[in-house]
Amino acid sequence: MNIFFVIFYQPIFNLLVWLYNIIPGHDLGVAIILLTLIIRLLLYPLSKKAIQSQKSLSELQPAIEEIKEKYKDDKEKMGPEIMGLYKEKKINPFSSCLPMLIQLPFLFAIYRVFFNGLTKEDSMSALYGFIYNPGMMDTMAFGFFNLAEKSIVLAVLAGAAQFWQSKMMVAKKKPGGGGGMAGAMGTQMVYIMPVITIVIGSQFPAGLTFYWLLTTLFSVAQQYLVLGKKKKKDSEPEVVDQK
Repeated sequence: MNIFFVIFYQPIFNLLVWLYNIIPGHDLGVAIILLTLIIRLLLYPLSKKAIQSQKSLSELQPAIEEIKEKYKDDKEKMGPEIMGLYKEKKINPFSSCLPMLIQLPFLFAIYRVFFNGLTKEDSMSALYGFIYNPGMMDTMAFGFFNLAEKSIVLAVLAGAAQFWQSKMMVAKKKPGGGGGMAGAMGTQMVYIMPVITIVIGSQFPAGLTFYWLLTTLFSVAQQYLVLGKKKKKDSEPEVVDQK
């Protein structure tokens, strides 16, 4: 826990307080927006790799289901066939998990930053010596929104953003294609995750829910950027060497 505090929690908390100090009017809402942007930019390489891997796996799912159906009575042959498909398409089935696992400590740290920083009186004891101590941060954002209190409105918006993000990653089904059990589970998660986000988000301080909304919107923007480039690249005509 001490390593987690020093490596993850303390730097993020100090960055938030520093942003709060330099923003005219000391608006915590603006500080959270800037903090989210900085963290998303730092994690962009990992996010990009995860997005590409998730989309590739999603597009490959119908072919995997066909193999499972074809070899449903021959489990020994099914595994090598699926692995052969991954190799043929140059896809690592675990490549989308590692970037997410690396990001988990940051998510836990950000959770503690907003939970402690907005509700605990001794939160400023984590400041570095060169960061000005503002005392308790004013949790009133944009002049009307208290980020220390719970907000069902922000929770619903975060859930809607989660739905938007998840919907983007689900491959469109081919006519007559059911997608199998994995496809059905993926479709269910598109609707289940937003509900979970709303339920959980409505129980935490609005500052944390606001961050979750922002980081999801930034993720959507990254997906448009990454998948847009991939789609453009895939649509480019292949140049044939005439020599």
